[in-house]
Amino acid sequence: MAEFMAVVVSVLASSAVTFTQDVLAANNFGDDVPGGVAGPLGLFIILLLLIATVLLIRNMNMRIKRLPTSFDEQSVKESKDAESSTKKPDSSGH
Repeated sequence: MAEFMAVVVSVLASSAVTFTQDVLAANNFGDDVPGGVAGPLGLFIILLLLIATVLLIRNMNMRIKRLPTSFDEQSVKESKDAESSTKKPDSSGH
């Protein structure tokens, strides 16, 4: 009986080791899709991000070019006066 138990334990141990090796050696990284979509999809996303970055940089450059050369007190007061004169008066009469 003891010999039988020893054989059973050794068979179970060897099958457990084999099972563990198979699980650890398995490809669980998601690259088992036929045709390999990860590469082209990644390239597409990177290109979209590059295009968006270029457009944002161009937009920011145009906005920076429109800024005045200096922000002194006089120009700030003039812009506020111009802004207040262009606003429509309140139609309620108050």
